[in-house]
Amino acid sequence: MRIVFMGTPDFAVPSLQALLESGREVVGVVTQPDRPVGRKRILTPTPVKVEAEKHGLPVLQPERLRRPEAVAELKALQPDLIVTAAYGQILPKSVLELPKHGCINIHASLLPKYRGGAPIHHAVMNGDPVTGVTIMYMAEGLDTGDMISRIEVPITDEDTTGTMFDKLSLAGAQLLKETLPDLLEGRIQAVPQQDADAVYSPNITREQEQIDWSLPALNIWNQVRGLHPRPGAYTLWNGDVLKIWSCAKPDESVQTAEKPGTVLHVSEQGIQIAAGAGCLTVTGLQPAGKKAMDAAQFARGGQLAAGTVLG
Repeated sequence: MRIVFMGTPDFAVPSLQALLESGREVVGVVTQPDRPVGRKRILTPTPVKVEAEKHGLPVLQPERLRRPEAVAELKALQPDLIVTAAYGQILPKSVLELPKHGCINIHASLLPKYRGGAPIHHAVMNGDPVTGVTIMYMAEGLDTGDMISRIEVPITDEDTTGTMFDKLSLAGAQLLKETLPDLLEGRIQAVPQQDADAVYSPNITREQEQIDWSLPALNIWNQVRGLHPRPGAYTLWNGDVLKIWSCAKPDESVQTAEKPGTVLHVSEQGIQIAAGAGCLTVTGLQPAGKKAMDAAQFARGGQLAAGTVLG
């Protein structure tokens, strides 16, 4: 069984490792091209490329997978099965038809909920108590293929998109390991998705990063943890961006008549800010041009006074 693995970020690495640990024949890895990273714009390989090279696997990095030369390179590997996890490009029909066992994808949501590129962000931002991983056959639509297997993963109050990224990455790898034997032996009964139940989770926009203080404090708390560690939620302070990295879960019994966005209290325990319903206590933030800091460090600076209106 000749398997080609396709993936790019850290999320995909445990799934590649799971294939290798299970003794499967991985004949090649496809990942995104090296990109400049950081202020010095250092050309950096993807995490999947780094892992593949540790094991001496052939690595393909086409700029556009649908180009004929890229499809030809992939065809030369003679894959029986293609496994993808957060690869970053839509597979064209010419690739989907290559392997006799099809193409399967490890998607970080319980499909058909959260089809698209940012399923983890949206699950946390929406305050969902549970999400999960679905392994599905790939089709020409966006995450529309028949579902092969799935696993649920709870979202706790302490979770952020970052912690869920790690949890779902490991859950997806384990699910792949458990699913492959039945898949390859033909014991899988794939279940079609119900398009009427589909919810989409497109990539996060700059507008979604900005805090709307007129919303309930609980919504803003979910937004902040849903955008942590990337790209981060922000508000405006004297016309400059003020990143909000962490908050305490709001006590819904605490209410205020102050205008939303008004700073109520500044202390080493947190910066209390009025919301549309309730108050939010910010515990980690980052003023423009400075490093991220906790509330105690910020309060000692004494630059933000009660009565200031943010946003």
